[in-house]
Amino acid sequence: MSATVLQERVPLKRWLAVIAVAVGTFCVVTVEQLPVGLLTPIGGALGVSEGLVGLMVTLPGLVASVTAPLLPPAIRGADRRTVLLVLLSLMVLANLLSTLAPNFGVLLVSRFLVGVGIGGFWALAAGIAIRMVPERYVPRATSVAFGGATAANVIGVPAGTLLGGLTDWRVAFGAVGALGLAVVIGLFMLLPRMPVSDQVRLSTLAGQLRNPVVRAAVITTFLLVSGHFAAFTFVGPVLRDISNVPGSLISPLLLVFGVAGVIGTFVTGSLAGRDVRRTVLGLSVVLAVTLLTFPVVGTAPATGVALLILWGLAYGGVPVAVQTWILKGAPDHAEAATALNTSLFNLAIALGALIGGRLMDGVAVTGVLWVGAALFLMTILVVSRTGRRAQ
Repeated sequence: MSATVLQERVPLKRWLAVIAVAVGTFCVVTVEQLPVGLLTPIGGALGVSEGLVGLMVTLPGLVASVTAPLLPPAIRGADRRTVLLVLLSLMVLANLLSTLAPNFGVLLVSRFLVGVGIGGFWALAAGIAIRMVPERYVPRATSVAFGGATAANVIGVPAGTLLGGLTDWRVAFGAVGALGLAVVIGLFMLLPRMPVSDQVRLSTLAGQLRNPVVRAAVITTFLLVSGHFAAFTFVGPVLRDISNVPGSLISPLLLVFGVAGVIGTFVTGSLAGRDVRRTVLGLSVVLAVTLLTFPVVGTAPATGVALLILWGLAYGGVPVAVQTWILKGAPDHAEAATALNTSLFNLAIALGALIGGRLMDGVAVTGVLWVGAALFLMTILVVSRTGRRAQ
């Protein structure tokens, strides 16, 4: 028995590599969502509207949604370590371009490159992390690797927003790029060569849509995430114009939202294990009610912050609930089903931010809340109609 334990003991270097992947996910999510807290300073500096600045979230999300499913078949037998390092290096260079961009057009080019890096990274990161440890440690390695995404929402985006507010928005992008460079160096030193073990085919991804559970889950992901980002991309103007929250408090409140999201993740993880469909349904109801009541109830700082916390609690549970649904419905094709869900997730980010931006420029700030609520209501309908067969 002791020999088996010794054989399964994971070298420290392997766990450090998993942690480096986690820091990579932290950087990727922070880079993708950083413009959410910097809409006003970016727009003011480059002479464009806040709605147009929302394209900085739309474009990389759209590009990532295409890259995520296409990259694994495209790179075929290429060493995964090399590909991951190239993708993260591309993200670092894109952030440097963002920092130096003289106008909004160049800034959008940099965000296109960010989207390529994001989509490719998410397509490979999970597989690389779990290959670093024996099978019994795979759940722990996965949790550590993707814990970086949660940390980005709690620390990365608020910290970047605060840094941009105290200095300049370009400094915030430069700081994340510097951290990304450190991750590239760390992974270069820690990751072994990783030849491909099983090539992914597009037919496998498409085949998952015939699974009723996976189909219901990815539609749910698309509706919930697009509804969230249609509104949350412009949460700064929402708090400022509807709840009369001072601009200096936006960054701390994004941190509060992130902490609420972490709590929601753990609570939802427990609930989803009992009845995942009802859990998803409950989250959809809470999100719809929150956005519907925001323009009416959230007209004071106290009530606006209370609704923001409720929003964070509910949305924080969405990824874990949907992912649990997918794993229960496709235990033998978890990687393909998850890749499909990742593609829809990023597409939803892009379209949600795009729709919200058009409403911000053409209607009013309340418009982003109404459209978000409408998409959440559609989710309730979809989940309800799936019935018990899609548990």
